[in-house]
This record gives sequence, C-alpha cells and structure tokens, in this order.
Amino acid sequence: MRLLGNIIWIICGGLLSALGWALAGVLWCITIIGIPVGLQCFKLGGLALDPFGKEVIYEGGAGSFILNVIWFIFSGLEIAILNLGLGLLLCITIVGIPFGKQFFKFAGLALRPFGARVEKANHL
Repeated sequence: MRLLGNIIWIICGGLLSALGWALAGVLWCITIIGIPVGLQCFKLGGLALDPFGKEVIYEGGAGSFILNVIWFIFSGLEIAILNLGLGLLLCITIVGIPFGKQFFKFAGLALRPFGARVEKANHL
C-alpha cells in the first residue's frame, strides 16, 4: 500500500516538492559555507519522493535552532508556503486528504529541518 501511495504521491505533487528541495540544495551548495545546509536539502528532497510510511521526530539543541533560524530566513519560508499550498489544494477532495497531510508534514519540516530525524512509522 505504501508503494502505491508513493507512486500516486509523486504524480500529485511530490515531484514538485522534491524539485523545490533540490533547487534550494543547489543554491545553498554554491557557497562553501552553505554545503551542509545544501546536503540536508538533498536528503529531504529524497524523502519528498518517498514519504509514506515515515514519520518525522523533532530533536535538537541550540545549534539546530540557530541553523533553523538562518534556514527560515533564506529558504524555509518559501518551501513551507509551496508545501502548504499544495496540501490545501489536495485537501479539497476526500481522496486527496492523505496526500495533503503529507504536504503539511513537509511544510512543518521546511520550517525546521535541522534537528529533525526521519524514521519508519510503526503503523500497519
């Protein structure tokens, strides 16, 4: 079921979300200082192609907070707005609600990607 959900997810906007993360990663990797942030963007872009069956757990300390503030100012807000808009668009129909919920998960992740860890969900 997760495979089918991921395939439909890519068609319904997951590819667009992954491209947004990849674009942010490329822009951050232009500078040497931004390479760690860019690598995180590429990891999250990969997650954007396979979100079903995974959950995000937020942790982190002061270092993650500082990186999240810098991230929010330069890239996070734009990606969060993109994912929030796609989530709202998909939640118009009952069939699109599970996909909309995934976009909401990515909108939250776009606001604070550092200190977040992704694990397999223990749901059936």
